[in-house]
Amino acid sequence: MSGTGIRVDDADLLRLCDRLNQLASLTDRDLIPLLRDAGALVESQTRRRIEDEEGAPDSTPWEPWSARYLNTRHDNQQILIGEGDLLDSITWELTGDGVEIGTNLIYGAIHQFGGEAVGIPIPERPYLGLSPDNMDELEQLTTEFFNRILQ
Repeated sequence: MSGTGIRVDDADLLRLCDRLNQLASLTDRDLIPLLRDAGALVESQTRRRIEDEEGAPDSTPWEPWSARYLNTRHDNQQILIGEGDLLDSITWELTGDGVEIGTNLIYGAIHQFGGEAVGIPIPERPYLGLSPDNMDELEQLTTEFFNRILQ
């Protein structure tokens, strides 16, 4: 043949179609390992935020303790740690087609959203949520999960 031509090899396209069909055939049950891994990861991220970062998911530092409350703390206790009950209560659970991370402690909401408990205003100190770094970790986890499935 003289002149210019193009030859199309559809092998790559067919491989892509096979991979898409694999993903399309996944059921909710197939995604349970991913949800479990994501729950464990976000629980760990939340615990790290409380224990080490001491700030909101958007990197805003938590408001320090009031001078009055600070006088009741001992052994250099950290904000939101106190006796460790909130930190210890952070858990995750599967919820059908998703996963929830949180605490069953009633005062957990006061710390997250702020409010007034026993006549004392408590500033919000958000500890639940996802930072950009947290999202990157979740994206990496998800990518690795789907890469294993598509091998």
